[in-house]
Amino acid sequence: MQFLCKEYQDGNPRVRGLVSDTRIHLVPSLNPDGYELAHEAGSELGNWALGHWTEEGFDLFENFPDLASALWAAEERRLVPHQFPNHHIPIPEHYLSEDAAVAVETRAVMAWMDKNPFVLGANLQGGEKLVSFPFDTARPSPPTPAAAPRPLDYEDERPELQETPDHAVFRWLAISYASAHLSMAETFRGGCHAQDVTDAMGIVQGAKWRPRAGSMNDFSYLHTNCLELSVYLGCDKFPHESELQQEWENNKESLLTFMEQTHRGIKGVVTDQQGEPIANATIVVGGINHNVRTASGGDYWRILNPGEYRVSARAEGYNPSVKTCHVLYDIGATQCNFVLSRSNWKRIREIMAMNGNRPIRRVVPGRPMTPRERLRLRLRL
Repeated sequence: MQFLCKEYQDGNPRVRGLVSDTRIHLVPSLNPDGYELAHEAGSELGNWALGHWTEEGFDLFENFPDLASALWAAEERRLVPHQFPNHHIPIPEHYLSEDAAVAVETRAVMAWMDKNPFVLGANLQGGEKLVSFPFDTARPSPPTPAAAPRPLDYEDERPELQETPDHAVFRWLAISYASAHLSMAETFRGGCHAQDVTDAMGIVQGAKWRPRAGSMNDFSYLHTNCLELSVYLGCDKFPHESELQQEWENNKESLLTFMEQTHRGIKGVVTDQQGEPIANATIVVGGINHNVRTASGGDYWRILNPGEYRVSARAEGYNPSVKTCHVLYDIGATQCNFVLSRSNWKRIREIMAMNGNRPIRRVVPGRPMTPRERLRLRLRL
């Protein structure tokens, strides 16, 4: 925070451009109660572990609803996307009840996400030096038929690693942070506490490393437009004050580079033919089975890797619009606006419903109508 404010006031063109063109939200601590306990205990002998949970005993990172399992169950029943969405999956009702085992901090963060149309996010953690990206949830392996013999080298069943539809984008975002870090990509040194799990890149998919259900990253991806990753800043979970300056230098360029990725991909506004914005319109990118929605002002942002994409905008009561959008390697999202025309399908469905969803009989000129036909025509008109 101090760096952004000071460099902005000093006229740093990079920081000025970032602050002027980006809404930056900073949360100093998601778990202030736990941090206070860890701070009082100090960093020696693992006392920092006292701050992992809230005062009520919740691990906030795993306290969000497990939407990934719900999506996969719907996919197996072939309900996606016609009956079950592949994006903005609603929060289960049982999770919203007052007696649900949900931390007050988790409820606050979910309300915060629903209020703001976030595009890119990172939760900063410690104890490791890598970047983790969704899915964090491991997909259960498909059941094996009872009659099928097990192989001789059969081991315990392991969950299947399920990649998100935006796997390539998540890898790009993770690498943008790890490669700019002063030592995160130096995996020849090994991991912080064990062998390197990042395939010598400093990045890893969460389900491959530490499978967990109900993570903030999975929830953010499946319930909002936001792509969120976990950044583990360094090996020391609770570094001494004397070490903070070096930790800042290690991560400073990475933080700036990561925030700049918000402006990579496509952006635009969806309006009707009168220029009025259309909220909650769906933006569909060909080849990526995960959609986003427009905000209240009809605007949208979609982070994408460089390339050519077939993009369509759809909204209830409007005809869809399709166009080709090009994403370049340079920072700066490609403008891709859509103008939707009103559709007659909504009115046609209403007429069909009035007619019992039966074909509407055509009135033949010159032939007198029966009383029933005359009544139906009057109701229809």
